Amino acid sequence: MSTSLVVALVAGSFAAGWALAGLRTSRPDGTLVSVPPFRRLMFYIMPTRNESVVYFDHAVRAEKLEAWLARLPPEVGAGMTHACVAGINVGLAENPRMNQFVVGRRLYMRDARYITFSMKRKKLDKEAKLSAVKLRMEDGETFPQLCARMNGDIQVERSGKKTAADKEFDLFNLLPRPLLEGAARLLRLLDHFNLMPGFFIRGDGMYTSVFLANLGSLDMAPGYHHLYEYGTCPLFLMTGKVEDRPVVEDGKVVPARILPVRFSYDERIDDGLTARDGIRSFVRVLEDPERWLGVPDGAGGWTRAIWPHPPSN
Repeated sequence: MSTSLVVALVAGSFAAGWALAGLRTSRPDGTLVSVPPFRRLMFYIMPTRNESVVYFDHAVRAEKLEAWLARLPPEVGAGMTHACVAGINVGLAENPRMNQFVVGRRLYMRDARYITFSMKRKKLDKEAKLSAVKLRMEDGETFPQLCARMNGDIQVERSGKKTAADKEFDLFNLLPRPLLEGAARLLRLLDHFNLMPGFFIRGDGMYTSVFLANLGSLDMAPGYHHLYEYGTCPLFLMTGKVEDRPVVEDGKVVPARILPVRFSYDERIDDGLTARDGIRSFVRVLEDPERWLGVPDGAGGWTRAIWPHPPSN
């Protein structure tokens, strides 16, 4: 058999395999969404998240939020990050098209609402200062129940013991640079063709609806964060330290407590109206948490679930 024929057969087999792989549309973490032609073209004109990113910021009035958090029983274990996670959950639930993602030039609706948040942790080495926790949001859950789940995962991360993620990082870091680069490219290729195993996606914090970073816990202002090309996260939310700012009310300048928030949004998942509505839902919850997240009911329970809201609301 001639060399040219062998090369042609190999090239043909590769092309056929590539084409067949591209026909796979099912994923373990989402359902394919039909999109209009003009939006489908966006996936080819802007194939990456960081050339599709739009930035928004908002000044959240935080007087009611700070007072509400201060009144909660200590056993709830709630802070600003907990409230923001609850607010994001409502924003996603009320505006489900924000819970979409783009992979392989296709749009998918995520199978559930997931929120990943970063947190400080005990040092395992000189670099291990932050960790990420991924949570699946549950309908019918109260704010204390959400806090308990969050705090349980935080305790695991802060225990000083190496987690499964730590062990995975250690394993990858043992690889020589060429092998590590090849492994990273292989993961992206598998994801592009919807071949990534479900167990890998479920445990990875970057396969998430939103990533939250509360820089207020570090006494910092929020930045405009990039979107990671790895994973499927189309939204990044950064909050900063609550600060005193002058605002105008009824034509007069008055002091206010402001929580600065900045959003990074992959506009390929949906239009600006959806982004606006999602931000409004999030802000509404934080500016009136007693109404939207509840309070102790006096009988050892809680007045309401985070989601769904009663019809009267």
